Amino acid sequence: SHPVTEHLKERVRQAARELYFLPNAHAQALSRPAAFRTVGVIVHDVKDPYFAEIAGGILKQAADARELVMLCNSYRDPARELAYVELMRAQRVAALIMAGGGLDDLDHSRALAQQITPYMTAGGRVAFIGRHHVPGDAVLPDNAGGAAQLARALIGLGHRNVGVIAGPPLLTTTRDRIAGLAGAGLSVDKLVYSDFTRDGGGAAAAALLDADPGITALVALNDPMAIGALALLAERGISVPDEVSVAGFDDIPFSRDVTPALTTVCVPMAELGARALALTLGEEHSDLRVEHLACELVLRDSTAPASG
Repeated sequence: SHPVTEHLKERVRQAARELYFLPNAHAQALSRPAAFRTVGVIVHDVKDPYFAEIAGGILKQAADARELVMLCNSYRDPARELAYVELMRAQRVAALIMAGGGLDDLDHSRALAQQITPYMTAGGRVAFIGRHHVPGDAVLPDNAGGAAQLARALIGLGHRNVGVIAGPPLLTTTRDRIAGLAGAGLSVDKLVYSDFTRDGGGAAAAALLDADPGITALVALNDPMAIGALALLAERGISVPDEVSVAGFDDIPFSRDVTPALTTVCVPMAELGARALALTLGEEHSDLRVEHLACELVLRDSTAPASG
């Protein structure tokens, strides 16, 4: 070997400063263990406050654990989601977190498993947030239990004629929340599927009320759709909650700031993200781990006893 003199080292350092040289992280990773791990995170829609809160929980935990996070937005497009999983594998991320429910779609689940299984076999760590049909560690919010709490509260307020504003029909989150409502005895016969957005919620509310003006409550399966329903009711001069009660799901940060403040189900979004990242840390393990996080009903001013 030929030791490098201090004089030569300093000349190289000076040249690097003058040329604004940055070390190649990929080359360093090949030659020695990385000083930090890279984690890939795929969310459905980072503009949705639900996923923004989850991403915040992941990023906070990652900063404490010296993790670099690559965040991708699938825009709720299954094909794009699969493409990002493949891209993350190509980037050799140490762990992959998929935030948001899976699809009750056999072909999509098979295609996702074809990406995930060899990645895990090669040592990659995977954590799902929400229910998927693919093996992996998972953190599951109790969507059905939270929906059941909401259903029992509305039934207790005398609501029998209820319209349900649902999310995409194949999404496991949508199905679990509908199942929770129905399992607790709330009729879900009057249901319109939407896209988990404010505008989608307003359009669904309009469709439900046009079909049956006697509806006494609207239940939206996320808060942005509930806020869209509130806006639609205000446009039509329908008083909330005196004439129609409105409830949402998730308890996003500004749910308490709308007028009237929104009754909803609190999902511990930031904790979901932090727990998912924690599952990808530590020693490798052979058993799959599933953590369940409770959801809790939050009653506010947008619900009241059924009119009439």
